[in-house]
Amino acid sequence: MLISRLELKNWRNFKDVDIPMGLRAFFIGPNASGKSNLLDAFRFLRDIAKPGGGLQKAVTDRGGLSKIRCLAARAHPNVELGIELGESAAKGKLWKYVIGIKQESRGSRKPFLAYEKVYRGKELIVNRPDEDDKKDQLRLTQTYLEQINTNKKFRDISKFLVSILYLHIVPQLLRFPDTFTGPGISGDPFGRNFLERVAKTPKKYRSARLKKIEKVLCVAVPQIKKLTQVDDRGVPHLEAIYEHWRAKGARQREDQFSDGTLRLLGLLWALLDGDSLLLLEEPELSLNTGIITKIPAMIYKLQRQKKRQVIITTHSYELLSDKSIDGREVVLLMPGGEGTTVEIASAISDVKDLLASGMSVGDAVLPKTMPEQLKQLGLF
Repeated sequence: MLISRLELKNWRNFKDVDIPMGLRAFFIGPNASGKSNLLDAFRFLRDIAKPGGGLQKAVTDRGGLSKIRCLAARAHPNVELGIELGESAAKGKLWKYVIGIKQESRGSRKPFLAYEKVYRGKELIVNRPDEDDKKDQLRLTQTYLEQINTNKKFRDISKFLVSILYLHIVPQLLRFPDTFTGPGISGDPFGRNFLERVAKTPKKYRSARLKKIEKVLCVAVPQIKKLTQVDDRGVPHLEAIYEHWRAKGARQREDQFSDGTLRLLGLLWALLDGDSLLLLEEPELSLNTGIITKIPAMIYKLQRQKKRQVIITTHSYELLSDKSIDGREVVLLMPGGEGTTVEIASAISDVKDLLASGMSVGDAVLPKTMPEQLKQLGLF
């Protein structure tokens, strides 16, 4: 399945947005426009659905509902999220899941459900609060989505959400995982346990993936000649052989890899790891310009092999210079006094004309994300 539509009300930067989505989507916009917060809407639903998660933990991990609620919220302060799921946008929805969340006015300020609805096609199969909820309002502190005894009729939604993968490799965490002494991060999005995930992959699939990654690295990092996964007294490592004056080359492990090499490794592994929804945050960071221009093609090739939805946030002109990117795949985020608005690039009249004339998305849309007073920075 893929997410064919995302609806948000009072979610962080977004007062009220409705975003149609296809197999690939690029979210672009100025700094602080809400690109990361938009990805976090998907992660929030995943955190509700996953084992050990749930509504209370998902909200608490984000600092409480007051930190999630849009600053522009007024008369209707509920935080609302909705997704439509289908095989493709053309085939229509298979499922729709929507929740509204509010907060206790006194006491612990615990979040609870204003409503929870599930549609299978056009049929409404869950509509909360129901009679049992009205008799016992404590039930509204949990969603049906997170409970295996209540989500049987729509467990496909739960399985889909749990499988969502978000990865934004922080090289220092991967190199020196033991230096991170804070609480665990849900889903390990920053790569602290990336090597463990590689090591736990069945050997057949791990070897095949590393072989594919090795081919890319040999092109992108010319000194690398071989990539392997090794164990040192039960601790997993990635090891590369670098071309060197010695006949057999020099061996280096991940703590000696450059930031760009580590980020590229993480990106390639994420693309090969499963077929669930993949959320990529600024995959261009630390990478050479030439490599960045090839990222859309790599994703497109992956999607030809297996139908996998990929959502990307980016500031990169190089990444968006690929002329195969359709204006319908690009979502422009623009902050304003009433929260961030979103528009599909192909629906913006002047952008549509520029794309029709042969311009890339980078040329046609990125100028709209520049701060209006950008020239003033030269006076600093």
